[in-house]
Amino acid sequence: MKRIMIIGCPGSGKSTFSRELHKITGIPLFHLDMMYWNADKTTVDRDVFIKRLSEVVKKDSWIIDGNYNSTIELRLQYCDTVVFLDYPLDVCLAGVKERMGKARSDIPWIETEEDAEFIEFIKNYNSNNRPEVLELLNKYTHKNIYIFENRIQTDEFLDKIST
Repeated sequence: MKRIMIIGCPGSGKSTFSRELHKITGIPLFHLDMMYWNADKTTVDRDVFIKRLSEVVKKDSWIIDGNYNSTIELRLQYCDTVVFLDYPLDVCLAGVKERMGKARSDIPWIETEEDAEFIEFIKNYNSNNRPEVLELLNKYTHKNIYIFENRIQTDEFLDKIST
């Protein structure tokens, strides 16, 4: 495991898992949200985002957390390992509520109120985004792919690699 991408529905805990994985492995950690968003909640130009991501994926080792479906295949081409946090909707919605008002290293602002459009995206993730993710993972079966359906599985994985 040298180039690891972490994907999953927003609120599933991608960033938390990525930080723990980084602590255990020492592999540099990059958050897609930090490459894409400015502190004022505006986005960088797509070309800037792709340039930033392209520079990271060419490094010898990395952990990249985030979805951005338009760049999943780019990351799949370079990674050796994929972790897909395939959690139930209620877990993801609870994850979003739990992080409300907290400073985070994975996004350049503090969320202070629920974003209805974002919540709707999460509610539709399993029908709109998950099938595409699974289809891409089926295309890259030569990669080490871990699909976790609950936090117990991710904790066991982290425990296993830390020993």
